[in-house]
Amino acid sequence: MKNDLAPFFSPKGVAIIGASTDPNKLSHGILENMKRYGFEGMIYPVNPKAEEILDLRVYPDVASVPDPVELAVVVLPAPITPAVMQACGERGIKAVTIISGGFREVGKQGVALEAECRQIAQSYGMRVIGPNCVGTMDLFTGLNTTFIEGIPAKGPIGFLSQSGAVCGGVVDYIADKGIGFSHIASLGNEMDVDETDMIAFFGDHPQVKVIAAYVEGIQDGQKFIDVASRISREKPIVLLKAGRTEAGAKAVSSHTGSLAGSYSAYQAAFEQAGVIEVDTIHDLFNIAWSLSCQPLPNGNKVVILTNSGGPAALASDALASNGFELAEISTEKQTMLAEKLNPSAQTQNPVDMLGGAAPEEFAHGLSTLSDEPDVDVFIPMLVPQSLVNPADVARAIIDNTKDSTKTILACMVGERSLNEARAVFHQNQIPMSIFPEVPGRVLGAMARYQAWLDEIDTNSFKFDRVDRNAVSQMLDASATNTLGEAETRPLLAAYGFPLVSGRVAQDVDDAIAIADDLGYPVVIKIVSPQILHKSDMGGIALDIKSPEVVRTSIIEMTQRIKSTAPDSEIDGFLVQKMAPEGLEVIIGMRRDPTFGPLMMFGLGGVYVELFKDVGFGIAPLSPGRAYQMVESTRAGRLLKGFRGSPVYDEKAVVQAIGRLSQLALDHPEISEVEINPLLVLPDEQGALALDARMILSDA
Repeated sequence: MKNDLAPFFSPKGVAIIGASTDPNKLSHGILENMKRYGFEGMIYPVNPKAEEILDLRVYPDVASVPDPVELAVVVLPAPITPAVMQACGERGIKAVTIISGGFREVGKQGVALEAECRQIAQSYGMRVIGPNCVGTMDLFTGLNTTFIEGIPAKGPIGFLSQSGAVCGGVVDYIADKGIGFSHIASLGNEMDVDETDMIAFFGDHPQVKVIAAYVEGIQDGQKFIDVASRISREKPIVLLKAGRTEAGAKAVSSHTGSLAGSYSAYQAAFEQAGVIEVDTIHDLFNIAWSLSCQPLPNGNKVVILTNSGGPAALASDALASNGFELAEISTEKQTMLAEKLNPSAQTQNPVDMLGGAAPEEFAHGLSTLSDEPDVDVFIPMLVPQSLVNPADVARAIIDNTKDSTKTILACMVGERSLNEARAVFHQNQIPMSIFPEVPGRVLGAMARYQAWLDEIDTNSFKFDRVDRNAVSQMLDASATNTLGEAETRPLLAAYGFPLVSGRVAQDVDDAIAIADDLGYPVVIKIVSPQILHKSDMGGIALDIKSPEVVRTSIIEMTQRIKSTAPDSEIDGFLVQKMAPEGLEVIIGMRRDPTFGPLMMFGLGGVYVELFKDVGFGIAPLSPGRAYQMVESTRAGRLLKGFRGSPVYDEKAVVQAIGRLSQLALDHPEISEVEINPLLVLPDEQGALALDARMILSDA
């Protein structure tokens, strides 16, 4: 992957093409920002109708701009942009940011215009950010090609956004919060540079410690998983995804023209790549900031020191919801705490020092408990009141935790009186929140990230004894895109799936002969290209124990099908050995347009759509990831033996998921496939594919 994005943040010279003399124009605002924040490179306004703007010499065109110039920022109407791109290419500029809108997001004409610009960029080897974006910032070089008012503090967070408005809102929100950023990049339509390219750039940049992202769609799913998986091993990636619902997806499409895959696929991709997904902008920066300045907790034991019981109770609820619990404080430590606290203070956890708790009492509590080996996290909490200065409490907390290796998350509940306290905390690398639920959510994100880092099994499934050529030949020979169980069985057999014994009969006499050969009891299923869900149409007869019942079952089944689905073609009857007792689950694959094969597991049989208890993963999968898919569901709990029920062969399920994922990867013409049910037998006895269907792509 190309990673030549440095000119978008640290160029030696920048041409602002379309710079305006009108202070009300966006391009004038960009020029002001370029001058305001200490950028030390050259700034070249380009405008054929002006001679000077903001005391800067103006050039009539990009060809007349002198060296050094490494970045062009284009703020002109969309139809003019191809000619400007051509001129930039001829001038030798290798990085272009297109601020202007009017491209893919407006329809077919914009799509064509964007494609023309992309072709020009590729012909000159140029990298392009945008169009339809607000530019980039580098808080260390002083570069600011945006028209956003204000900048955040300098720090370790690299932030990328596919929405320029979100960028502007974020900067305004965090400008006075003391949360430090290294870079900000608005990517817009991602004609060239996409979110994964920017994650790779931030991942390799020494000033970035945490990557925060707002995304609406991923351009290349497998590239994203590969890059994010690599970067996440070194730096956390915290991400907010818009377009989770049908309404949100439509809004995303109308905004940037992005095509969104299913949200289930996004969730699976994020989990596999170690990406920390969040629900709100507020959480995006609370969690990113906390990860940038605090160590990951060594365990899940927390001590809350507070001057108010109510917020501590809310914090405790949020901790429990995220897998954390209050640590037990020993009797000895409680006695030590009581020595300098209010006689009415509660020395159990949460340590409630009462409303008048002074800085000295917070200091005493922290110093007393700092060496407790069973405490992993401290959450000092304060509700402001008139007798105590919150900033003094903050200083006491900092003085008594500066040598600590434990995770410290401060919470001061309020807003108006806390600006100084927040500044004290954030200057000393302790994150402060103003709502008691926040520390629990931050810790939950930290724990999920740590669990991903601790994963050992990362090698994908690979099965040697599969007949890839046989499957290719069968798929090529298929006369239809919809394959029922009879057609799918030999494909599964070629990939090593254990199948219940059975053959297709053409008529009643043939069915009786097959049943006699298999041995009773048997199952009979209709074979029809128009009927995939056989049980819904009365196309299955179970536990048949004699030739006479074979005959009557087929006659009655034929009559039912002709009545309920008169246009269906009956190609025969699948006669199978009656399966033993076991647990029915479903495994399947749907090819997602963004990420490729989306694997799924859940409770099988007729209940899969009712309970919607499903785990997902993106192929290629590791066995460890497949186990996580299974164990994230209630069906996974049933496999392990629930309340005295049998323990089933979970390993066989995981192997079946792996085989199905390899089938999907080897044969991209398979659009969907499911085995429902996969009958899981008692532990170490395997699993059997009882029914299956497959849909091939039109291509």
